Parts: sequence; C-alpha cells; structure tokens
Amino acid sequence: MTGQYAHNIDAKGRLFIPAKLREELGSTFHVIAGQDHCLSIFSEDRWNAWMEQLKTKSYSEIKTLRSVFANAADCEPDSQGRILIPARLRDYANLEKEVVVIGSFDRVEVWNARRWAEMEEEAFSTGALEAAMESMGL
Repeated sequence: MTGQYAHNIDAKGRLFIPAKLREELGSTFHVIAGQDHCLSIFSEDRWNAWMEQLKTKSYSEIKTLRSVFANAADCEPDSQGRILIPARLRDYANLEKEVVVIGSFDRVEVWNARRWAEMEEEAFSTGALEAAMESMGL
C-alpha cells in the first residue's frame, strides 16, 4: 500500500479512508494502536495471517498484547467511505482534526498531521531515509 492523503476527523471521530486504500483493505478491516503513536489498519487477510502467526506463540508472549486487542476496532466503511475511530485510539495517536493517512507496505497508518510532518522532515533532512533504503537494497 502506498500514498499519502491529508484528511480531517469529524467531531464524532469518523475518518474518511481514501478509495484507493479502501480497495486494497477490502470491506472489513482492523484498526489497532501502531508503533510511534500512529494507528495501523490491516486488511482482513493480513489480520488473519497475523492471528495465525500468533497461534504459534505462548500465552506469556500473547498477553503482552492485551492492550492491543482490548482497544482494537473492527471496521466497515459507511456509504461515504468513513470509519469510526474509537476515542481511546484517537487519544493514543493524538488524532485531532487534521490527520495524514498513509500506505505503509502491508498496512495503512493514520497519523496526527503535525507528528507526521515532523517525522517526514526528520527522515528527509537527516539522511535516515536514504540509509534505510540502502540497507533494504534500494
């Protein structure tokens, strides 16, 4: 998944998911707290693959993810392509009005717009992006 889209969350916590990303995510997808205080959105297929992978783990390993599962949201976009982001997840990612929705490899991420701008600027200005690309063989 690729691309970057600026959107707003409305007062009820609804967020428009761009059509291109909805097409890749499918009709049902899963929203969880992501790394670096963003939200991660997974397609049903990717979510199910992760669940299968977790079946190989011990309960001691799985219980560290309790908060992820407790705050996860299963979503189906409404007729306007919006999903409801639960308040707890909005708080975790500091999502206010302006957000950025990005395609990020096998998931969609939702960022506070200011936080995303800072991270993007840091990646471009420090050479971190080039170093990461080089380490991945690009």
